[in-house]
Amino acid sequence: MVPVKTAIVLMTMGGPDNLKAVRPFLYNLFNDPAIISLPQPFRSLLASLISRRRAPHAQEIYAKMGGKSPIFDQTKDQAVALEKRLSKDFVRCFVAMRYWTPLTAATVEEVRQWGAERIVLLPMYPQFSTTTSQSSCKEWLDQCAKLNWFPQTETIISYADNSGFITANQILIQEAFKKVPQGQPVRLLFSAHGLPVSVIEKRQDPYPRQVEDSTKAIMTSFGDQDFSICYQSRVGPMQWIGPATPDEIVRAGQDGKGIILIPISFVCEHSETLVELDIDYAELAKESGVPFYIRVPTVGIHDEFIGGLAQIIKERLKI
Repeated sequence: MVPVKTAIVLMTMGGPDNLKAVRPFLYNLFNDPAIISLPQPFRSLLASLISRRRAPHAQEIYAKMGGKSPIFDQTKDQAVALEKRLSKDFVRCFVAMRYWTPLTAATVEEVRQWGAERIVLLPMYPQFSTTTSQSSCKEWLDQCAKLNWFPQTETIISYADNSGFITANQILIQEAFKKVPQGQPVRLLFSAHGLPVSVIEKRQDPYPRQVEDSTKAIMTSFGDQDFSICYQSRVGPMQWIGPATPDEIVRAGQDGKGIILIPISFVCEHSETLVELDIDYAELAKESGVPFYIRVPTVGIHDEFIGGLAQIIKERLKI
C-alpha cells in the first residue's frame, strides 16, 4: 500500500509576536463569531472598540513576557516533538494559529503546497469548547473551501482524559509536592480558562464537564487529597462559570492551606500562566495569607504528553 501524505495540524489561538501586534491580535479574537455572536457589521465594530480599549493593558502584560507571546515557539516545539514520535516519512506536523500569524489561511496553503492527501486537525485544547477547538476547526474548513480544496480531514475532538495528558500532569504535580514545606497542609487548585455561563447554556458546551473529567482522572493518583476546580481570566459584567480562581485562592488562605496550582486547560505557557498565574495570582496568594503558592508548569513537550498525542494519532490513522 502506498503511504498517504498526512499533515498533522496543531491548532491554537496564537499570540502577538511583538507589542504592535497586540491590538490586531485582540481585534481578530473579538471578531470571531465563536467569541462574540453579533451579526456583521456590529461584531467588527465592537471588536474594534474592545481591542482599542484593551490594547494598552494587554501590551503591559506582554511586556512582562519580553514583548511577545511564547505560544507559537512552544507549539512549534510540540510539533517537532510529535513528528519525531510519529517517525513516518509521509507524516509532517504543522502549526496553525487562530488569531495571529501563522494564521490558518497561511497554514492551509503551506499544507496544500506540501501535497497533503490527508489532514488531521489537532486542537491544542485538551477539553473541547465551541469557543476554541470548534472555532479553529471551522476556520480551517472555511479556508480550504475558499481554495476549493477538500482533502480527507479528521479531527481529534478532545483528549481530556487521554492517558498521556493525565500522566504528564500527575508527574508534574508529584514534582510540585517535593517543594511543599514539611507538615504544611496543601490544596490542589485545578485552574481552567473561564467561559460565560450563557455560552455553556446556549451551545450546550461540554467544556466544564471535560475539565471535571481531566481533574478526576488526575486525582486517581492522589487519594483523598484536598482539591478544587476553579476558573480564571474573567472579563466583563456577564456571569461566568465558577468558582473563580481568585476566590479559591482567598479561601485557601482563610483555611490555612498552601496551594499547588495546576493549569488544567493549558498545554503551553502564555499570558494566562506566566502573568496571570505567576504574577497576579501569586501576589494575591501572598496578600491572602496563603502559606505557600506553587504553580505546576504546563505539559509542554513532556514525554508522556507527546506520547499520548502520538498514540491518539496512530490509532486514528492505523499506522
